[in-house]
Amino acid sequence: MNRIIKHILIATVYAVAGTFITGMYIYMAHLQDRPDLFSWHKVMLEAQYSDENSEVTTFGAYRALEDRVFKELDNEVYLDSDKPDWHLLNRFSRSSLSDPESRQVNWNRSFELTVDKPKAKALLLHGLSDSPYSLRAMAEKLHSQGVWVVGLRIPGHGTAPSGLVKATWHDFAAATRLAINYLNDKEDEGIPFYIVGYSNGAALAVEYSLAVLEGEASPLPDKLLLISPAIGVAEVAKYAVWQSRLAAITGLEKFAWNSIQPEFDPYKYNSFAVNAGDQMFQLTQAISARISRLDTASGVQGFPPILAFQSVVDATVIPTALIDKLFSRLAVGDHELVLFDIDRRSEVEPFLKSDPEQMTRVLMGEQKLNFSVSLMTNKNSGTKEMHVEQKAALSSDVYTQASTLTWPNGVFALSHVSLPFPDDDPLYGSNVDKDINSLQLGVVEFRGENGLLTVPQNQLTRLRFNPFYPYLEQRTLNFFGFQTTIIGD
Repeated sequence: MNRIIKHILIATVYAVAGTFITGMYIYMAHLQDRPDLFSWHKVMLEAQYSDENSEVTTFGAYRALEDRVFKELDNEVYLDSDKPDWHLLNRFSRSSLSDPESRQVNWNRSFELTVDKPKAKALLLHGLSDSPYSLRAMAEKLHSQGVWVVGLRIPGHGTAPSGLVKATWHDFAAATRLAINYLNDKEDEGIPFYIVGYSNGAALAVEYSLAVLEGEASPLPDKLLLISPAIGVAEVAKYAVWQSRLAAITGLEKFAWNSIQPEFDPYKYNSFAVNAGDQMFQLTQAISARISRLDTASGVQGFPPILAFQSVVDATVIPTALIDKLFSRLAVGDHELVLFDIDRRSEVEPFLKSDPEQMTRVLMGEQKLNFSVSLMTNKNSGTKEMHVEQKAALSSDVYTQASTLTWPNGVFALSHVSLPFPDDDPLYGSNVDKDINSLQLGVVEFRGENGLLTVPQNQLTRLRFNPFYPYLEQRTLNFFGFQTTIIGD
């Protein structure tokens, strides 16, 4: 009998091993059977900043290195227009519609908007695979209010997708600190210092603030504005490191990529390196660890006031993680979460996979929270007109505020990537003068047969602008102490 059991166990082990090997072979074949890699996927720019670069100790030195990396990009990656693989919509083809260098300002670079006598100073941190362009509108609005603004190009971004194959979140955090030191190196004590973070940039802002509370000798921001904050990401992200290691072991370059797509967006990578997802996951883990060390019986003390904007549906980050892993862990303070609901009058609502109403019902229920909540919604209105349901910290009362904003036709929800862009954004907006000689991704509409396009359909259907941006902007200005009228007042 023991011999029979032994044979059964051996057979089971072989069967499991065979199944695993077969599955791995199929998976690896699938990864290799994808579009070809180009120079922008394979060339590693030597001038890219690393936190181990002991020679770059100031923001000025960082920007000088940035000039070098863009020259290297031009020499090593860009295609000449007379080459046969030149494309009208290739961002790495000189003078194409997608070439950022052919635009009036290349917003892929770090930028600074100065003021003679600033009322405040602000550091703007963009998202993963993104560029400083994503916070351009916010930067210009803050600058018009007398704010000295610095927009950081985070290492690995704004150049070529290959920049995120090896970059680490420690590189991102180190560059963030160089920019912060620059902003606070002047004799301007008493001027408020703010950080505006979008997605992964929001996570960097939170990580930095927690580090200061843990004893890092750096200035604590007076306030944080967070847009679509990457505080929690999908569980699958934790396994990204293994695919990245598999690429290194096998030497098969395509394994290092989650997606390989045409690069037609001048300010955002379409191809996504596996390592990028791994670094975002590691950053969220570092934040959780810091919060756990700082958390007391009444929450993390001394954290800067937060105003955060988040869509209730988000394919990139987990909205509930923002509540569970950040807001609920902070001591009572001037923190507010602003949520954008889905269109409750949309004809596509019956087709939705899930409804986030349970999350909003809990937040707006009788439970008293240690932070304020505002929900922009058209629930129970019977129209597309929006109103704001507001609930103050430590209160169970909900008040309703009118709004003049409405859902545009054909839009049923905001997306992770849409929140920081107004509808008149020249690249991603829909309220623009259509110009055939200018790339305008926000007005692109395709109808036809499946399988003919080289990019996934969701690349073209995902909302890229925020129809409620005026509300976000005005709430931001009020949060930073600039008196403006909130939409609906």
